[in-house]
Amino acid sequence: MEEAAIGDAELNWSRLKASAKALESELEARAEERRGSREALLRLLLPYTRLTSLPRALGGGFPHLQLLDVSGHALRALGPELLTALGPELLTLSGLRTLLARNNRLGGPGSLPKGLARLPLCRSLQVLNLSGNCFQEVPPSLLELRALQTLSLGGNQLQSIPAEIENLQSLECLYLGGNFIKEIPPELAHLPSLNYLVLCDNKIQSVPPQLSQLHSLRSLSLHNNLLTYLPREILNLIHLEELSLRGNPLVVRFVRDLTYDPPTLLELAARTIKIRSVSYTPYDLPGNLLRYLGSASNCPNPKCGGVYFDCCVRQIKFVDFCGKYRLPLMHYLCSPECSSPCSSASHSSTSQSESDSEDEASVAAHRMQKVLLG
Repeated sequence: MEEAAIGDAELNWSRLKASAKALESELEARAEERRGSREALLRLLLPYTRLTSLPRALGGGFPHLQLLDVSGHALRALGPELLTALGPELLTLSGLRTLLARNNRLGGPGSLPKGLARLPLCRSLQVLNLSGNCFQEVPPSLLELRALQTLSLGGNQLQSIPAEIENLQSLECLYLGGNFIKEIPPELAHLPSLNYLVLCDNKIQSVPPQLSQLHSLRSLSLHNNLLTYLPREILNLIHLEELSLRGNPLVVRFVRDLTYDPPTLLELAARTIKIRSVSYTPYDLPGNLLRYLGSASNCPNPKCGGVYFDCCVRQIKFVDFCGKYRLPLMHYLCSPECSSPCSSASHSSTSQSESDSEDEASVAAHRMQKVLLG
């Protein structure tokens, strides 16, 4: 049987045409060969083969296995060659860190072995990909895998996200796109390490304001849902780099933050000098004011002509992107009284888009924060 391997640490039998019985026999032989070997098998790749269950050889033949890939057995439309359950052999893999079992027929009773959440897997398993299966709910046993850093359940038939998702305190990436989820539970905000949250292609109608507590969140994918608005609190996600919203019936006006602290006397003095073009020499002004004048930023509204220093207003503005959809971008204005040309609700969407695009060219890139990347 041909084998593609990287050293002795990986055994790659992807898309092997051998029967399930032949695969089982060959794996048992390989396990026997390695019993006295110093080189442990760390990665076993068996995607798109003819397996119908986990090989029995896993039960003791590969104790140091860290990655197991048994994906792609649902692509066979004919015959019984479908992986419908992950058997008890999985529980013997005490060092397993990554389990890939996407695109199978998992989801029915007995799909996951009893005791999955107990030792040793509850401490070792870090990456679990069960996307493209038939789960209608998140299996309770998965919510006890406290070491999980990445959980992928996209392309299933999930109806909801259980509140117990908050148990996965180590979770950094949660992929639940392509399901039938209607609500986001507030408990999702209790995941302190979450960096990537993918909820696209669902039936979600609103975003709970509690999501603003996800201070580590860098990417939030909500495209192709039923959203008509976002909560103001979304602006508190200061580390957010990508917010995908395309394919939602969002209202034309986006959430706007007008929180504004009055400028200090130092800033008022500096603004007056800049706006009125007051002439001065280094001997006319205090040293702190001289230094402060060098940090002025121009208001992006071309009709304003004002400046600001530390005190500004953040405003979301829609900008036409490639003629397909509109991107909300963060602008910094000098005061609440200064509104960008697009802020008037009476403007039509077409004229607003045109004025936005013109404005965009006049705003320095470093003064604008991307809120959405479609």
